[in-house]
Order: sequence, then C-alpha cells, then structure tokens
Amino acid sequence: MSITIENLGALERKISLEFSKTELLPKREAKLRQLGKNMKMAGFRPGKVPTKMIEQQYGMQVDFELSFDFASEKFFEFAKAENIELVGQPRLEPKSEISAQEIQFDAFFEVFPEVVIGDISNAEITKYSTDVNDAEIDKTLQMLLKQRVHYHPRGETGDHGDGGADVSAQSGDQVTVDFVGKIDGVEFAGGKADDFTFVLGQGQMLPEFQTASLGLKAGEDKVFPLSFPADYHGKEVAGKTAEFTITMKKVEWPHLPTLDDDFALSLGVTEGGIAKVREEISQNLQREITRRTQSLLKNQSMDVMANACEFDLPKFLVSQEEERLIEQARKDLEQRGVPNAKNAPIPDGMFTPQAQQRVKLGLILNKLVKEFDLKATPEQIKSEIDDQAASYEDPQEVMRWYYSDPSRLADIESLVLENNVVKYVMDKVKVNDKQVTFEELSQLK
Repeated sequence: MSITIENLGALERKISLEFSKTELLPKREAKLRQLGKNMKMAGFRPGKVPTKMIEQQYGMQVDFELSFDFASEKFFEFAKAENIELVGQPRLEPKSEISAQEIQFDAFFEVFPEVVIGDISNAEITKYSTDVNDAEIDKTLQMLLKQRVHYHPRGETGDHGDGGADVSAQSGDQVTVDFVGKIDGVEFAGGKADDFTFVLGQGQMLPEFQTASLGLKAGEDKVFPLSFPADYHGKEVAGKTAEFTITMKKVEWPHLPTLDDDFALSLGVTEGGIAKVREEISQNLQREITRRTQSLLKNQSMDVMANACEFDLPKFLVSQEEERLIEQARKDLEQRGVPNAKNAPIPDGMFTPQAQQRVKLGLILNKLVKEFDLKATPEQIKSEIDDQAASYEDPQEVMRWYYSDPSRLADIESLVLENNVVKYVMDKVKVNDKQVTFEELSQLK
C-alpha cells in the first residue's frame, strides 16, 4: 500500500493511493458468493449458479465497489493517523483501470485552516444605553390606540359624534373612491378600481393621488395628472404621466378609543387598568432595550474578531452555507406568496459574501470556545431560558417547551455561547458608553 500527499492550494490537498488488487481478493470472493446465493438464472436452482457465470454477471460491479470502499477506508485511516482535520468528504477519482493489478486512486479534499486569534486590545466598541421614560410609554400607548382605531362617516351623528361640521376628506380620514387612469387617452392595467379604500396621510398612495383626494366631499369628482416615478414597480407606467379621474364615495373620520379600563381590558389586562398597562409597556420596552443593546454589542464584537483574524476559508463550507442561505431565501419567498418560489432565479454569488462571513465567524467562534473554554454551561442555558420565559404568562410551560426539544436547547446554547464571546471581547477592547434615545437605539445597526 502506497500513499503520498500533495498540497494543491491554501487548503486543498490530494492524496494518491496505490494498492494491489490481491488485497481485495478475500472480500471479493465473499461478495461474489453472497451475490450468487440470490442470483437467478434459467436452468439453475437458486444458489447453484456456476462461479464463472457469477463472475461474468457481477465481477466488474464488485471490483468497482470494493476498490472505492478500500480506497476510502485507507484514506480515512491515513487521515486519522496523520491528524488531518478534514472538511467534508473526499472526492475519490480512480487513476487506473478497475481491473488492473495495481489500482490507483486520487483523493481530493480540503483541510481546516489554522485560526490564530489576533490582538484586539486596540479595538473599540460602543455600549449603548437608554432609559424608559414616560414619553416612550405614551408613544407606545398612542400606537396601541391607533391600532384599534375605527371610522365613522363624516356628517352622520353617532355615539361618538359626527366628526365636525367639515365633511370634506382630511388627513387621517379613511376614504373610499372609484378611480380610472389613462395614458394618452387609453386605460392601462392596474389603473382602475371601484370602492378602493385607503387612509389619507399614511403614504399608501402616491403624493399626487393623496393631494387630489384631500378636500373632496362624498359624491365629488376630480381630474388630475399623476407622474409615476422612474423606479415605479409597474414597469409599463414607470416614468410616464397619467390623467386620473377620481370619484369620492365615502369619507370617514377616525375615532380613537379612550384610555380607560375598557381599553385596558381590550389589551387583556383584567386588573389595574391603565396604570397596569403602562407598567407592562415599561417592562416590554426594557426587554426590547436589553435585546437591542445586546444585539449591537454582539454585532460589533463579531466585527472586531473578524477583522482581527485572517485565514483562508474552506470552499466546501462556503458553498454549503450558500446553499443553506438560498434555501432559506426560497422559503421566505414562498411564505410571502411569491408564485413558483422554489424555482425563482437567484443570481450566482448573491449570497457569497454573507456565506463567507458566516463561515469565518463560525471558525473563529469554534477556536475561541476551545482555546478559552467559552462553551455554554447548563447553568447559563437555564438562566437564559428563565429570562426568556419571564415575559410569558406561564413561564413553566415555556421552560418545558425548550427542554422538550434538543434543537431548541441547541439554539439557546448557541445564543449563550455568543454572549460568552461578547463578554470575552468586551474584556479585551476599549468600551465606550453612549446614552441614546429609544428611537435612536431602534435605528442603529
């Protein structure tokens, strides 16, 4: 048995294997006998077919299978003996005829790179913080109110009034219209609708359309020009000017619920009224701040480590990660209702940079865990689950949900591991504290 190894690149290797066909004979004879027991041939009882005929029928197939199996076995024995860290499976290619007395194979494979953790003592990261104040709680309350808005026809008196003396469409009103658009006097696809409803001022329609709708009363018409942007999603009208006729059919003014106990009940708060709602909003905002600040620290920490470590990436791992990202993208398209999402064209290399970054960070994390013992402990995993469960009505049920599925526990373990890496980085770099508003925090990436 002869084995030689050759470097083909930074991480690519080739092992040349050579062995005698006689090394396969014991297994070859046993394999042929086994096949002969089940072989059926006219004029012979099962298991009584002559050896020569079995050889003619299965000889080449057996030689092929045994040669590949033997080459693979010797390859892995050599890799283990030489402590070669393999990436994926080798690609075996025969160099000689399978029937030759001296059989030769080439095994092509990749090895893991040597990851050296660079010096990060001169790096800096920013630790953001913000306070939950009454203004933020009030803003959230207003959002909750707007989510429960309901509309009444202007000019019609009801339990909540008539909306005022002015019955024309105003910003914030919900309007129902008929419209038709023409380009050079010809209607175009998508340019006509009946009983179309939208809310003025929410940006659902192009600015010219909203401006034309403002001030109209039910039953009134208006003709106006509308210029479609050059990057408009409807390519057939992008960059063109159309003439629209709009007919106002209904104008409804918005009525917001009152901040009282009934509103608290609509949110599922049965005791404590609005004061309890504010308390829960404060807790939720604080959890969001914690999640967001931790995410920003993680992103910065990963960037610091990626910039501090330079090494070649295994092509196999990058390709594998690209395939995973493509599959994830197709699933996202499918969930959005995109037709034929499974076969949607995805440009070559679209996910390559993202795949490379993920593979690089994965290798760095593995190195950090091994070198500095940053693996997640059972106590840390339990603490993380406790924190996440605390925001639910039945924390014990959430904990059972996590512990009942190994994949869910694995996700938590990965999260804790990343938190350990963040702590490692923060202990090494310069950390700058910065106070920001809640809105500023939500816009940071």
